[in-house]
Amino acid sequence: MRILSGIQPSGAMHIGNYFGAVKPIISSQDSGELFAFIASYHAMTSVKDKDILRQNIFDTAVNFLSLGLNPDKAIFYRQHDVPQVLELYWILSILTPMAMLERGHSYKDKVAKGIKSSHGLFSYPVLMAADILLFDANIVPVGKDQTQHIEMCRDIATTFNDRFGDILTIPKIKIEQNTQTVIGTDGAKMSKSYNNTINMFDTEKKLKKQIMNIKTDSKGIHEPKDYKTCSIYKLCELFMSKNELIQLQQRYINKTEGYGHFKQTLYEIVQKYFAAYKNKREHYLKNPDEVEHMLQSGAAKAKAKATKKLETIRQAVGLN
Repeated sequence: MRILSGIQPSGAMHIGNYFGAVKPIISSQDSGELFAFIASYHAMTSVKDKDILRQNIFDTAVNFLSLGLNPDKAIFYRQHDVPQVLELYWILSILTPMAMLERGHSYKDKVAKGIKSSHGLFSYPVLMAADILLFDANIVPVGKDQTQHIEMCRDIATTFNDRFGDILTIPKIKIEQNTQTVIGTDGAKMSKSYNNTINMFDTEKKLKKQIMNIKTDSKGIHEPKDYKTCSIYKLCELFMSKNELIQLQQRYINKTEGYGHFKQTLYEIVQKYFAAYKNKREHYLKNPDEVEHMLQSGAAKAKAKATKKLETIRQAVGLN
């Protein structure tokens, strides 16, 4: 079984990114043949500064490697190091109806939020289809917001196969049901746009400040508190075992501690959980050549497979 996942390089990583996307991707390297790529071409629809883009790509690579992605188990590469994807993107574009792209929810949402409309933004689903179909991916794990894009990919692949023969693998969608929405420090979904994130790789001082800024009600130490509605408790659920959560619930009920105590508990478990990852990250930050070597090695493997697949596709459409 071949699994393919990509993530856009978008700067600092927070625990919402980790539990919502990165952890499921890394876990899948033990479930099949994983192709994991940094979606650098896709990122160009929103990041226009070359230095920021370059830094974001490097940071994303470092974060993935630090958090457990194993280049010996997965093919890990930068999208732009496999230019074959752009040729397939063009071939698929010829077969993609305008009406399909005009129905794209993501495109409409981004334009409504003020992102400037462009051909790249509009045809984003076709490039995403090329990413998937070039490597004969069987499974594509996505969040619910990406479901329409995978459905478009399946439709494009079906159209291609109907015209040129059974050449492209029709991918299956895997919705990450176990991935929960991680709430931010203000109680809303954790997002950089809301400035409500907890960035696990920040300095201890910044991390503690973020956690101490979690919004709570005004109940004092000796008043009863409802852990079920408390943002601190909900974040603790990401890290604690069932028995640890039962003990934390009792602390809420006992009326001998305030929210500051619970925030301190959360701070300590976040620190402990990511401590080894932080050390590994420091190593990679100090050794960028090692990171580059792993990315180039992954790209070489990806290009070898992409070249072979593209040759078959070229022959089918009459380009060879």
